[in-house]
Amino acid sequence: APTPAPARPRPAATAPAPSETIPGLVDNALLQAALAALPESPQAAHIMNVMRQALQGQLYLRAQGDAQALIAAGQGLNLAVTTHEDKRYLLVFSSGEAMRQSVAAEAAAATADSATSVVGQAAHNVFRTAIDSGYDGVYLDHANTGARLVLPIELVKKSLEDGAPVPFELKALLSGERTEETPAAIAAVLTRVPVWVAGGTDPSGAIGLAEARTEAGERRLEVYSHPLEVIAMGRGDSPLPLTTAQLATTLASEPALTGIVLDPAGPWIELDRDDLAAVLALAD
Repeated sequence: APTPAPARPRPAATAPAPSETIPGLVDNALLQAALAALPESPQAAHIMNVMRQALQGQLYLRAQGDAQALIAAGQGLNLAVTTHEDKRYLLVFSSGEAMRQSVAAEAAAATADSATSVVGQAAHNVFRTAIDSGYDGVYLDHANTGARLVLPIELVKKSLEDGAPVPFELKALLSGERTEETPAAIAAVLTRVPVWVAGGTDPSGAIGLAEARTEAGERRLEVYSHPLEVIAMGRGDSPLPLTTAQLATTLASEPALTGIVLDPAGPWIELDRDDLAAVLALAD
């Protein structure tokens, strides 16, 4: 008989506490961790994990000159880029330290501009800039050897277009500070944005939806804020879209489900049926 695969350790429910390696620049800790976990030769699963974690929080760009003055004057920004084999990549940073490494590397090579500004924006805005400006990809933390990665623009574009409408509210809530209001805030978003479930086939070919079971034996439906979150589980399941009404109907038709676990690849949260009252009210 085949030996069952060892259980994977459950990821942390919450993101690391916010930190600033340079005062005023909040590190994107989830993206940093995904980049730090890259092997020497990243495979598709590693790249997808970086992409999913890059969709939340702040990212940083470098601009020549005084960015605030240029923006106030209605002028465009000259953003830091790199080229390789006639392709242009936008340089994007996860933290102040990654930015500092970039400036130091260019200073050592005597190619640094004397005046460099930092531009911090929501991740989806940075990626939209890369798409709309015609770059061939995004180079994350390019000066951080062993924890850097190029994201092809096709993957970036697909990640923005295939997910829930930006600004990715669920991911923002999951990666932010948890309070007593967090479950209600997430439930409110679930009443108006689509989600995904993990669909797999059994030996007979029937499709089943992935569930999580607590130590007490309670059943929870696995729900995902983005298709990449399903892929990150590494089980080969297919992301299946679910409208708010379909999610409500699925929960209402399965009273044995005690609730959901959202984004079990982490950061994640469990919501009970009581938390999901507003969602259940949408059931046909």
